[in-house]
Amino acid sequence: MKVVVTGAGGFVGRQLVSRLLDRGDTVVALDAHAGGIPQGARAVAGDLGDRAVRGEALAGGCDALVHLATVPGGAAEADPEASRRINVDAMYDLLLEANALRPGLRIVYASSIAVFGDPLPEQVDDETPLSPKLIYGGHKAMMEGAVAMMSNRGMIDGVTVRLPGILARSKGPSGMKSAFMSDLFHALKAGETFTCPVSAAGTIWAQSLACCADNLIHALSLDTALLPPTRAVTLPAQRIAMRDLAAEIARQCGVSADLVAYGADTELEAAFAAQPPLATPAAERAGFVHDGDLSSLVRSALQTL
Repeated sequence: MKVVVTGAGGFVGRQLVSRLLDRGDTVVALDAHAGGIPQGARAVAGDLGDRAVRGEALAGGCDALVHLATVPGGAAEADPEASRRINVDAMYDLLLEANALRPGLRIVYASSIAVFGDPLPEQVDDETPLSPKLIYGGHKAMMEGAVAMMSNRGMIDGVTVRLPGILARSKGPSGMKSAFMSDLFHALKAGETFTCPVSAAGTIWAQSLACCADNLIHALSLDTALLPPTRAVTLPAQRIAMRDLAAEIARQCGVSADLVAYGADTELEAAFAAQPPLATPAAERAGFVHDGDLSSLVRSALQTL
C-alpha cells in the first residue's frame, strides 16, 4: 500500500510512519520540517498551506492518506488565523485535491476529543453532541463535517477518529495544553519532582502511542459500513485519575509517587482533566481498541520515551 501521511514528523506521525514502513508499505511523509521524518519514507518538507507542497506529496498517486498535520490546541488558541489556515483551509483543499487525484480515496482524519468542549456531561458516548469551546476543537469539528459531507458525496472514503490523550510525548514544547500528562512520565522516569497542574483526582482519557498507531493503521482498511453516518468515532480510551497514573508510573520506574505534588489550575482541569466515564460502542464495533489496562498503557508509554 502507498500511504501519504501529513504531520509525519510529529509525535504520532513518526510512530505511524515507522510502523507502516516496517510492514512494507510505501510512505510519502509530509511535514513542515524533514528532520523528524523516519528514514525510508519519501520526505516532503514544506507548509501544508502551500498548494505546491501538497501537490508534491500527492504526485504519483496513493492508496490512502492519513491526515495528522495540525496547529495544536494551545498554539491554535494563541493564533486563530494560523489554525484556520492549516486546520481548516489547507485541509479542505487537501480533501478536494485527493478527490481530484482519486475519487473515493481512503482518508483517515485525526480529530480530537476537544470537539466535545467543556464542561462535559456526566458521561460521553456516541450520542454526545459536539459543543467545542476552544478554537482548536471548533476547527476540528468543522472538518469532521467536511469529511462526512465529502464521503456522502462519494468524493472520498473518510474515517474520522477522535484521539484522546496520547502518551507519552517527547520532552519539550509541544503547543499542547495537555502536555502535563506526558511531562509526568519524563519527571518520574528521571526520578525528579513534578508539580502536576491539576488535582490528584483529575481524570483523563488516555491511550498509548503504540495503541494509537495500531488504531490508525486499522482505519486504513476497515469496512466503513461499520461506521456511523458521521464517519466519526471517538477512540476507546482508559479513564484514569492523575493520582493513579502517577502511582503506576512511579511503580514501574522504581521511584516514589511522593515526588508528585498537585496544583489547582481549575481552567486547565476543566478542559483536560475532568473527563467523565466514556462509552465508545461505535468505535469498538468498527474494531478500534484501547490498551487494556493501566499497567499495559504505562509500560507501552514508557517505551516511547
